[in-house]
Amino acid sequence: MKILLVDNGSLEPKAVLALRTVARALSRKVGREVVPVPLAHSDKIAPANLGGVPAPVVESFLRVALAAGEREFVILPFFVGPSLAVTRALPILVEKLRAELPASAAAEFAVGIAPALHEAGDTTLTQILTERVRAALRDYEAALPAGAEFSETRFRARVALVDHGSPTRAVTQVRDEVAARLAESLAGEVAEVVACSMERRSGAEYDFNEPLLENVLARPEWCAQGSNAGGATAAHSTATGQTPRTNLVIVAPLFLLPGRHAGPGGDIAQICARARDASETAEGIFSRGRRPGAAPARITSAHSHTVQTKPLWVQEPSGAHPLLVELLARRLTSTLR
Repeated sequence: MKILLVDNGSLEPKAVLALRTVARALSRKVGREVVPVPLAHSDKIAPANLGGVPAPVVESFLRVALAAGEREFVILPFFVGPSLAVTRALPILVEKLRAELPASAAAEFAVGIAPALHEAGDTTLTQILTERVRAALRDYEAALPAGAEFSETRFRARVALVDHGSPTRAVTQVRDEVAARLAESLAGEVAEVVACSMERRSGAEYDFNEPLLENVLARPEWCAQGSNAGGATAAHSTATGQTPRTNLVIVAPLFLLPGRHAGPGGDIAQICARARDASETAEGIFSRGRRPGAAPARITSAHSHTVQTKPLWVQEPSGAHPLLVELLARRLTSTLR
């Protein structure tokens, strides 16, 4: 039996290398070989950029294994929610390959596809995100100018939980559930947690992806110089009364691996940089203690005890976290039963 850890795939070598890291950790956890195999794109990366080891995609991997006589496979999707890759593309591919086999081999060809990582009520992603937001808060506090008191502004921090944006409503529902649980977990520690998308398809039928990250970052209450008027307008507010101005924005990608979208220099980091440049006129550059991949954030102090600032703290993707490895191990165990 072959066990495959499958993500959507990327043209970025760092995404493939990260998937391999997760697969190795999972192999150690379960005591069985887990093979990292992207669904698409990775076979176009030069092996020289992957430590000399090519990265075949699922279709070519299965073809080679079938030709070698392998008939039993388990696929562990490394996807947050039930995307079309999991619910449609993989099953279609399996049946396509089955149709090409001789009758006897087709009858023996068995593929178990585990569910996506998040299931209703599971708190694993919330635990990881809570841990990382709190780490960002601690890093920010440690890097404040001498004399600034973070305790009186901590509650002004806002968190944007951003996913890619999906044509599948069920995937967005996962994002929204995780955001709601994250708001509960961080109650009293941040002002607000908002679920948003990096991008979306056009058309009213995809409005469930709203709001977009760029629009959230442009809201007056999210800006350092924003208005204090009015009540909390976000879906998941943890503050009451008037909406405070934001002194810290933490952008937490609901992505599992680095690549073109998440991670240093990715699309999310670029959206944050544009928002920062559009909204800030502060003096000086705040850089000490930044999370890896975060753009330098500008700060200014209104007086010695208040930091009026809007640093955009881009959290790292969550792919290598041990809690995710444990979750994958549970998914594998339930699929093998």
